[in-house]
Amino acid sequence: MLPIADTVRSRSFPLVNWLLIVANVLVFLSEPGLERGARALIFDLALVPARLLADPSPRQLITLLTSMFLHAGWLHLFSNMLALYIFGDNVEDRMGSGRYLLFYLICGVIAALTHVFFNPDSRVPTVGASGAISGVLGAYFVLFPTARVTTLVFLLFFPLFVEIPAVIYLGLWFLSQLFSGTFTIVAGLEAYGGVAWWAHAGGFMAGVLLVRLFARRAPRRWYTDEYWPW
Repeated sequence: MLPIADTVRSRSFPLVNWLLIVANVLVFLSEPGLERGARALIFDLALVPARLLADPSPRQLITLLTSMFLHAGWLHLFSNMLALYIFGDNVEDRMGSGRYLLFYLICGVIAALTHVFFNPDSRVPTVGASGAISGVLGAYFVLFPTARVTTLVFLLFFPLFVEIPAVIYLGLWFLSQLFSGTFTIVAGLEAYGGVAWWAHAGGFMAGVLLVRLFARRAPRRWYTDEYWPW
């Protein structure tokens, strides 16, 4: 299932959300043109659990932040930025730009630490904004459960666009991450498919638990979406 849009419109311009998207895209576009030494620098900026635990110095601790602005490929970047574009504007709208940025970074760090906890011996570099974005999804799950997510699905190879309640779409997504993460433990794998499942699960739970500390109170509405009618 590929999310295309949601039914909740932001009441303010999501400045920080767009800056995060632009920053991630610019960093990714700069990677192919880098010299070998600079590429080694990118490796140094990635999160490596075993390296961090062996040397928890500021140089390694900063990778909890820097790793979330690096991506492994076009599909990795596109899927992350699409999710951030669809769900991030509404979360920023409810939090305010400053609090949203802090929330995003905190969720990203918690997601990274969750990945380290479940993969302490891993020497595989971990990159991507998906942990922080998972926190945004967790916040959206709490703030906009009755919103609908327009989703592209394929039925016998025929594309269909369906609207799925956010609480169902995001709830199933979280359960899939939790199941996949549990499978890696049972199977004795660090990950499969090149995905840090526990980072996603940890980021989502961080978003669910922290959102009320950052979100501003919304006026009570008896509409399907709290901002309807526009």
